[in-house]
Amino acid sequence: MFSQFSAQHIRGLMLVTWCVVFATRHDPVTLFIHYAGFTLLGVLGAVFANATGAGGGVVFVPFFNQMGFTPSATVATSLAIQCFGMTAGAITWWRFHQKQSTLVEQKRAQKMHNEQWQSIYSVLILVIPTSVVGLLIAQFNPSWFGPLANGDMLHIGFGVFSILLAISMFFMVALTGRKPPISQLRPLDSILLPIICICGGIITAYLSIGVGELLAVYLIMRGFNVTFSIACAVILSAITVWSGVIYHALVSQTIYWPVVLFAGPGAALGGILAKRLVLRFSAKHLKLFFASWILLLGLTGLVL
Repeated sequence: MFSQFSAQHIRGLMLVTWCVVFATRHDPVTLFIHYAGFTLLGVLGAVFANATGAGGGVVFVPFFNQMGFTPSATVATSLAIQCFGMTAGAITWWRFHQKQSTLVEQKRAQKMHNEQWQSIYSVLILVIPTSVVGLLIAQFNPSWFGPLANGDMLHIGFGVFSILLAISMFFMVALTGRKPPISQLRPLDSILLPIICICGGIITAYLSIGVGELLAVYLIMRGFNVTFSIACAVILSAITVWSGVIYHALVSQTIYWPVVLFAGPGAALGGILAKRLVLRFSAKHLKLFFASWILLLGLTGLVL
């Protein structure tokens, strides 16, 4: 009851805050006419991101590129929108984990859930600090990464990464369900996860996607439960994008705020809806569809 009460008040506070910000903008009617459509973009990107563990940048980056945004504005605006969507999704997935853990009347379901999710704290402790460190290193030391730091390479990097991500997701579908999911990290995971996530943080700094996808792919290919893997990826992505957006808000100052004003709330709604989508539909069919879509976007990014 308390959590539901709190959630309702938080949503109400967010709605009031949005209305105040919107009302105090210059010429709000014109602003609404020009940018209200971005709400749908936010919903779409966040549903995809929180249902698969892939970042919403897979949707936002090609769209902003076609709109003529500069590479820096594309990444900055994408990260800002994802702060809304990934945070809403992370909270939703975390509440799902907590709710399932307290279903004492369903002892068998509780036991299975706890076994599958008992490594969530261990995973997050390993991946969150390294992801944030990788992202901050890339943002404040772009000269270390050569061509990757060149904004003109954004569409090429996005295309290549999307294709590799799609191929990985096809492998994920092929491997899922072949054997019961595991629930324990191996000693080798404690080495590989930080390495993977520091690389993912660097990629996220330049593409606005990366670390969540890499984590989800690794966990699923290792044999963890698909829902568990997606939840870990979403929580990690939420913290990473918040860490990254601070740089763009205070240093680069390239966030396109009118788009964020409308796409952000849409992303928050999408982040809430995504969990229901994953639990309602077949994870296999959902991933096959999204993997095909990502592959198409990646090929398009290389051609255009």
